[in-house]
Order: sequence, then structure tokens, then C-alpha cells
Amino acid sequence: MEETSHVPRTNLSDLNAAVQRVRDEIGKVIVGQTQTLDLLIAAILADGHVLLEGVPGVAKTLTAKLLAKTIAVPFSRIQFTPDLMPSDVLGTSVFNPQNGTFQYKQGPVFSNIVLIDEINRSPAKTQAALFEVMEEKQVTFDGTTYPMPTPFLVIATQNPIEQEGTYRLPEAQLDRFLFKINVQYPSLQEEVKILENTNEGRIAHFTDIVHGVLTAEEMQRYRDQVSKIYVEPKILEYIAAIVQETRNNKALYLGASPRASVAVLKASKAFAAISGRDFVTPDDVIFIVPAVLRHRIILTPEKEMEGATADEIVDSILKKIEVPR
Repeated sequence: MEETSHVPRTNLSDLNAAVQRVRDEIGKVIVGQTQTLDLLIAAILADGHVLLEGVPGVAKTLTAKLLAKTIAVPFSRIQFTPDLMPSDVLGTSVFNPQNGTFQYKQGPVFSNIVLIDEINRSPAKTQAALFEVMEEKQVTFDGTTYPMPTPFLVIATQNPIEQEGTYRLPEAQLDRFLFKINVQYPSLQEEVKILENTNEGRIAHFTDIVHGVLTAEEMQRYRDQVSKIYVEPKILEYIAAIVQETRNNKALYLGASPRASVAVLKASKAFAAISGRDFVTPDDVIFIVPAVLRHRIILTPEKEMEGATADEIVDSILKKIEVPR
């Protein structure tokens, strides 16, 4: 790999300071979850949507709300329920008696950061309402296209599929998420700290103690910087080899698409930037790959019956592909 002891091509000092401010603000309430937070920040800088999965009570929704609070842009929350209709998300026509015409009233999805709570609680018809807006950042209604504001980010939460009363997200919907982040239980020490924060009222009054530290203009500037992060050709080949292996792996029924390759590239650049580097290393790719691929691959029925997981298959692929030096 090329010599990396060079004068930085991109000055990341402002970006790194902004990232630390975001971490500090969220850290006032959230204990631990370092990897989850790093992936969320990387997703913002890579302009990608995020799916948070975990059992109830591990602060998925709270983390998403806190992240939105640290960014000084409009925020909306949509609670997905079994009776939610697409019009409840996208908007609908409302009759205006003053001029005798129908006018489009935009739904709650028209915001900069949209938190969709328990996305797998609504049936496929409502989930499908998100297809266009997540991929093309626009809503088409009655032949008219309405662009979304910039930046536009969807953070969705879901409980594990095994939970009763949920609807599995289709593969086409999952593919529109840059990351699927598995939110884990806290450690014993972290849980003690959570109890201390609760006892001191930090969680109940987080809106008073967490402040916006990043503007939309700053975010766009940092995204432009991330897009200029240097990626050596060998790293591009490494990313392609990993994704190609998912299509040839005997343990997988469905491999990842080229969209996954692009996602790994963008996310690796973002993670390199928040790590203070203006170039991507293989370690950046290795860190990012599980979150990018775990929701884009489908195991064969045999592997599922054996109890294998997507993360285990991704780990085996990473060990199989030679790391560039």
C-alpha cells in the first residue's frame, strides 16, 4: 500500500471536532454503545439510512432521538403500527373549500431526520411507502414530484423478527438501509451507570441537557470532505472481492448487490474520516462490512437450520479474502 506518512490532503480537524461534540452530547445520557454511535455518525457523513435492531428496552429510540437532537435540523418521528396507512407517512390530498380544489398536505416523512419507530410493526403496504423516498429522496403524488429537504436521513428501529406481531421487511426495503446495527445489552458496569443517570433525571430531561452542535450547512461541508477521502486501488479491489464472495459462497442463498459495494466504499471513507485519517485502510473496511452486509444476504435453509448467523458468514468471508498490504 502506498506510503501514508504524507501531508494530509484533506484537513479533518473541524470534522473531528464536530464528531467529538456529537459524542459528548449524546454521552450525557447514553452509556456505552460506542460502536453503535460511531456507525450512526458514519452513516450521517456517508448520507445513508440506518436500521437499528435490538430487543425492547436497549435505548434504540432514545439513541436516535438524541442523535437528531445534536443536529440542528427539523426532526419528525413516526410510530409504525399495524393500522398505519401509506398516507399517514407520505401525506394526502385535502379539499380546500376556499378555491374548491384538492391540495397535497405533506406527511411527517417530510423532515431532515425521520425516526421510524418499530418499522416492522406495519404491514408491507405501509413499508413500501418508503421505497421511493429512501432511495430517490422524493415523493411522487398525483403525478407531481416533491423533493425532500437536505440533508435527509431515515433512522428506523425494529425488534427482532421472532417477536410476535411483526412483519418482516422485504429484501428490497432492507437494501435501502446503509447499515443494520445490532444494539446489544449493556455490561454490568454500564447498566449501573444507566441507573445512576436515571436516578439523577438525565434520561427524563435529556431535551434540556442535550443541545444541537451541528448545522445542516456544516454537515454538507463534512460530507463533501468525506467524499474526497483517498482510497487506494487495492482497497477498491478488496471491497469488490468481499462482495463478490457473498455471491459465490455456498452458505448463502442470496449475495449482496453492487449497491452493497458502493455502501462499503462510502461508509469506509466516513469511518476513516471520523478516525482522523484522510485515507481508507483495510481495517476501516473490516469494521464497516458487517453492518453493511448482514441485512443484504440470505442464508441457505440448511445453514439457517444449523443455527448459523449472517454475521458468522460475513466473518468467515473476511477471513477468507486476503487483506491488501
